[in-house]
Amino acid sequence: MWIWGALLVFVIVGAGAGILFLIHRARRFDFVKKIYEKNKALGWLVSLFPIAICALFLLVNTVAFVIALLHLVAIWLLCDLVGFIIRKCRKQERREHYITGWIAIAATAVYLSYGWFCAHYVFETDYEFKTSKPLGQDRLRIVEIADLHLGITLDGDEFQEQCDRVNETQPDVVFICGDFVDDDSEREDMIKACNALGSLKTKYGVYWIYGNHDRGYMQYRDFTSAEMLEHLTRNNVTVLRDEAVELTDNIVIVGREDRSIEDRKTAQQVMSGVDTSKYVIMLDHQPNDYAAEAATHPDLVLSGHTHGGHIFPAGPIGALLKANDRIYGTEERDGTTFVVTSGISGWAIPFKTFTISEFVVIDITNS
Repeated sequence: MWIWGALLVFVIVGAGAGILFLIHRARRFDFVKKIYEKNKALGWLVSLFPIAICALFLLVNTVAFVIALLHLVAIWLLCDLVGFIIRKCRKQERREHYITGWIAIAATAVYLSYGWFCAHYVFETDYEFKTSKPLGQDRLRIVEIADLHLGITLDGDEFQEQCDRVNETQPDVVFICGDFVDDDSEREDMIKACNALGSLKTKYGVYWIYGNHDRGYMQYRDFTSAEMLEHLTRNNVTVLRDEAVELTDNIVIVGREDRSIEDRKTAQQVMSGVDTSKYVIMLDHQPNDYAAEAATHPDLVLSGHTHGGHIFPAGPIGALLKANDRIYGTEERDGTTFVVTSGISGWAIPFKTFTISEFVVIDITNS
């Protein structure tokens, strides 16, 4: 928890310092200087224009505004540094028109526009893995969806569109690996999203596990977890909580409770009694228990939670701090293949940089 506290302090201090920095830098622009010379109060007001640009994201949420602000500050600092180095190398004085400032604003706009696209457009990511275990069929096609955080970049109707895309892949089974909803999700969207899961056309059904946001933190949304569970059940979605079920005579699904639940079973406990001669797929929202899970020998472990890092440099910092066993992609340990998806959406922030929104299609075939 100390990480989140430190991050909050950094964001608050950084945002405050960033506002002062942007006001100071804005006063270097020619048009601001001219206004300031005629009317100081108006000049100070006009100096707020870079902040006003970022404030447009308040229409989305406060987090989006802060993210835009911090990115503008960071890119502006970088542009100023590069400009300073170039001037020193060329032995030039600072130019009157302050082109560096305009470059910083344009670069931030391009960077965040691409981040907006990567967050809102949903890619399909494909994997294929081999197994020597009998599957009872030529190929098992899995679709994994995680981290919808309903209402951030996808509402209920838009999630239905993504489920229509999933149907086009002709999956045998679909796994929803946590954080289906969030504190800001709305009841109408929740019902539509549950109905969207009910529209999925599969051979073996839809299986769902809890993420750390699904039960809610702030408890101000207009539906309860029990109501969501009811709508999931109505739509023939199987919710797994520290339990194993047989998908077929050859395939077993193990769904773990989220790591945030204090009394969740250990990997060894949840795998107790599972026949590992069959192909075993484990679902665990947070990729934080690789060593223990690999020791119980499931064949495939599917996770989400990390959003692929979401916003640079969160991913590299998380990897450095070992907040998760993996940020994104695949890894093999002791015969177990681990897959972490960047998620079909993400928490609160409507941008993704150096990562994407996705659903994952996995083909399991015999070697």
